[in-house]
Amino acid sequence: MGNNPNNNRQKKNNGPKNKQSILVFLLCLMVTLVGISFFTNIFKGDTKEITYNKFLSMLEDDEVDEVVIQNGTITITPREQPDKYRETKYYTHVIESGDALVERLEKYDKVTYELQVPDPATELISNLVTLMLPTLLLFGLLMLFMRKMGKGNLMGVGKNKAKAYVQKETGVTFRDVAGQDEAKESLQEVVDFLHDPGKYTTIGAKLPKGALLVGPPGTGKTLLAKAVAGEAHVPFFSLSGSDFVEMFVGVGASRVRDLFEEAKKNAPCIIFIDEVDAIGKSRDGHGGGNDEREQTLNQLLAEMDGFEASKGLLILAATNRPEVLDPALLRPGRFDRRVIVDRPDLKGRVDILKVHAKNVSLDETVDFDEIALSTSGAVGSDLANMINEAAILAVKHGRKAVSQKDLFEAVEVVLVGKEKKDRILSPEERRIVSYHEVGHALVSALQKDAEPVQKITIVPRTMGALGYVMQVPEEEKYLNTKKELEAMLVGYLGGRAAEEIVFDTVTTGAANDIEKATKMARAMVTQYGMSRKFGLMGLASQQSKYLDGRAVLECGDDTATEVDHEVMELLHKSYEEAKRLLTENREALDKIAEFLIEKETITGKEFMKIFRQVKGLPEPEETEKKPVPRITEKTQE
Repeated sequence: MGNNPNNNRQKKNNGPKNKQSILVFLLCLMVTLVGISFFTNIFKGDTKEITYNKFLSMLEDDEVDEVVIQNGTITITPREQPDKYRETKYYTHVIESGDALVERLEKYDKVTYELQVPDPATELISNLVTLMLPTLLLFGLLMLFMRKMGKGNLMGVGKNKAKAYVQKETGVTFRDVAGQDEAKESLQEVVDFLHDPGKYTTIGAKLPKGALLVGPPGTGKTLLAKAVAGEAHVPFFSLSGSDFVEMFVGVGASRVRDLFEEAKKNAPCIIFIDEVDAIGKSRDGHGGGNDEREQTLNQLLAEMDGFEASKGLLILAATNRPEVLDPALLRPGRFDRRVIVDRPDLKGRVDILKVHAKNVSLDETVDFDEIALSTSGAVGSDLANMINEAAILAVKHGRKAVSQKDLFEAVEVVLVGKEKKDRILSPEERRIVSYHEVGHALVSALQKDAEPVQKITIVPRTMGALGYVMQVPEEEKYLNTKKELEAMLVGYLGGRAAEEIVFDTVTTGAANDIEKATKMARAMVTQYGMSRKFGLMGLASQQSKYLDGRAVLECGDDTATEVDHEVMELLHKSYEEAKRLLTENREALDKIAEFLIEKETITGKEFMKIFRQVKGLPEPEETEKKPVPRITEKTQE
């Protein structure tokens, strides 16, 4: 009769179960022995040490009931117990000879005494049970754990923590990703390769080993990776770069090995590592290092070199700090393709708004083109938040559908916060804030290269703004001329100029304006080549492009001082221009400020109507083009 393969498989599978059963039995035995020892000590009662003189004193005072002498130790049971629920005994050491002690005890008729001769076998067994056996069991368990640790499996520490998804679980496809057409096109080629590798291998093309998704936070890098898995219908292993790194050196490398072994078994498949900069930082060797992180990176590099692209294993990684990644990680053969997932343009923002609003009830007034134009620089997560805020506002106001007004209000809530109704400004502060905001708006209206005003308000907001001005970008711009930047500088400083002209003093409300004006003026001098003195010389470079984008000076101390002087001169010139414009139009400044104090919030049409009445200008003909707001100025607390 032949062997049954199922029986063989069952025998093999019983091995780990038997080991687990033995391990559980040993643990239970050790716990039982420790418990027995613990409860034995509890029920045995308390044993306290006393001096030999105290023992003799207890004998004379008739306080001793029983005495046991064994191995030079006297155990005394008192006649009266201090605690009726728990027996207490005393012990002391024999000082006089045994015969003399027996004679002393025989004098006391009420005292029972006993001389015990120790049994070596019983004492040995007692020591084994209470001390040596638990120690041996503990040592055996430690050895077993150390063996497992050597294999990288101590309680699962060395196993990868990747979450495995398939298409039906992610539920995300390229239809759910909007505003990133170029990124989707690059990744669509990878998906097509996984579906039909034959048409590529026929011509000699190879599947890219890896693709690095690079872009600012919130642009949809993780969403794109899930969409790739959803389109490809292959297993998708997702985890973060920080999941590899632990306190123990070598655990991260073990997890990388385990991850790739699991992925090879499921090939073709996709491995997605989010925030890869957590393990992929450059190994420059300066300022010390992190052995665990570097070992993990080395193992990742080795694993990426160790598999063939023909097996259908694709590595996707995402980061918003590509400049800190190790060059060995970025070279062709590892991450062959860099996919830029940047902030969406105007059309992309419209598409994103439509995707997030597909399950939201909208009325006929909604125009996503206007909302998209008013949210220049927003990423997908910002736009999703605005749609959700608009839906919440619609419910709050008792409407069953989201209107355009709700969307505009949601834009304000996301950018400057909710209206702070409990903050009541004094009449003098209301006048200062009103003149400050009208100063911004009026300076913008008086300049040819500035954007028109849409809204002015002096209602405080939760993000610290006591008031702000919304302006109208007539179209989305990717370039700004020098005249436009100079007009923006004058506009930033218009609020401070109005305060000085009207009140003959200044306040802290212009802090945000001064910060933005200084940043722009410094960029004009050091980055844009618009300096009168330095000309086309680049004096600063941009760092962390996809995060804060801060500029770092790359010049000597003397040159930096000259840069400061030129920035100061540029700001002074802009401030004087703002004061000149407002002084020449003081009547319009007063009229509009009085109207704003009364109404608290006025539209751009109301603002321009008063301005034209004061200046004696005719009303323009109505056009179909609608103004689209964007917050550009605000008064800081």
